[in-house]
Amino acid sequence: MEQREIMQRVVGILTEALEMRRQARASGDGDVPQSEAVSALLEEMLPRIQVPADASAREVATAVSRELGPAIAHIASAFALAFVQLAEIHDEGHADVSAADVLQSISLHFETEAGQ
Repeated sequence: MEQREIMQRVVGILTEALEMRRQARASGDGDVPQSEAVSALLEEMLPRIQVPADASAREVATAVSRELGPAIAHIASAFALAFVQLAEIHDEGHADVSAADVLQSISLHFETEAGQ
């Protein structure tokens, strides 16, 4: 999965989380329903790891780190980038720009980047 696709999925997850939180506040019960979007992203991105049955704990840890590390780093980087952009808008005091607006802008940026 390309970085732009990962970023668009992360923006989708964050947008969905904002909406679910808004609905929970509106309903008054405060319960935020669980989303399958994060699980779907992880399942799609994380490789299957096969280790020999007689592998030591160290060998398993090494294989897991080697195989999962890059995918986890890409996902974490995408969430961090979205957070930083949201935080910058907040810290700059742009009350006229909502979190949803920022997420939409990020998504559009990565969508247009794909067409270049």
